[in-house]
Amino acid sequence: MSNLNAVTDDTFEAEVLKSDKPVLVDFWAEWCGPCRQVGPILDELNAEHGEKVTFVKLNVDENPVTPSTYRVTGIPTLNVYKNGEVVKQIVGARPKSALLKELADFI
Repeated sequence: MSNLNAVTDDTFEAEVLKSDKPVLVDFWAEWCGPCRQVGPILDELNAEHGEKVTFVKLNVDENPVTPSTYRVTGIPTLNVYKNGEVVKQIVGARPKSALLKELADFI
């Protein structure tokens, strides 16, 4: 499980869309095995690169509106938001090295 700060449908706009820096949102669920694999990796990335990118998580079962709005159909999905727009989407569990390559433009 990840130790990232959680956002909800109610806090998504203020914490993600209006953020001054890029925000990576981990769309996840308790029952999702691959989500549990990605969580500790995101914790590491947050510790290493949290000054450049804000890392948060959103539980899709408890917050169905936001995933629907952004067409998140599978989990884990990692969306990077910048200036209120999705600028990167990563679907599925990836090793840390692959995530670092995907996020190179932001970190």
